Amino acid sequence: MLERKPVFPHVVEMNYQAGERLGCNVYLVYDEAEWLLVDIGFDETVDEIVEMIRQLDFPLSNCKTVIATHADVDHIQGLAKVKQLLKTTVTGHRLAAEALATGDAIKTFARIDAQNIHLDMPPVKLDALVDEGDTISVGRLQLEVWHTPGHTDSQLSFRLGNLLLSGDNIYRDGCVGAIDAHHGSDIEAFLTSLRRIRASDVEWLLPSHGPIFRKDNAVIDRTIARLEGYLHMADFGTCAVDWPLMDEWDQELAEGRMPQEDAAAPSAAKG
Repeated sequence: MLERKPVFPHVVEMNYQAGERLGCNVYLVYDEAEWLLVDIGFDETVDEIVEMIRQLDFPLSNCKTVIATHADVDHIQGLAKVKQLLKTTVTGHRLAAEALATGDAIKTFARIDAQNIHLDMPPVKLDALVDEGDTISVGRLQLEVWHTPGHTDSQLSFRLGNLLLSGDNIYRDGCVGAIDAHHGSDIEAFLTSLRRIRASDVEWLLPSHGPIFRKDNAVIDRTIARLEGYLHMADFGTCAVDWPLMDEWDQELAEGRMPQEDAAAPSAAKG
């Protein structure tokens, strides 16, 4: 048997437990005889994670459910396999249901042709849907469901006392989950989710990637300021709300201004 190494009371994180990086963060939340998983990661690590759970003396038959924080392949490729192994249910947001049920390779980031990424995305049906304000019980514990869209439209976070299992909303270095129109990113929604996390009295953020960290409002403030800038940058394509340079150019065209008449333009190279 293995010694349990909970990161907080009632919470084991499988990368910390293994002492090595297995993939995305996989949280096992437990109380009394019941336990559940939040995310599972890639298919290739499912057997190792399930064996660790067995060695930690959590009866596999007592798994209440496996929760998908959202429908990205690095979080949920192994859902179909772990559902079968544990003979349990899968829980997630309704906006993740179709992508999971159909194995949508584009929305889940399983297929990115330009980077030669072609991953299997086994379809899996959500057995239970949760949304903002719901609670998920495990033993005597209650996980409070937060719908925190932005990275994806289906992104969920889960509050447990002073802890927030915060998904891909923010990491210790202030980075955030990828912003990409193909899987439902929304920068304005992202900002709303980050402001909610900042305003909350949670003390610890348990993200879906990287180390667990104490909530630092200064870090969140810097991240919010950066994303506010993203709203007005062409870099983010259709996820941006506008591109001020185009308004400037419209004005210059209407005024008949030519490039060399613009004092702000660099001088032409001399031969």
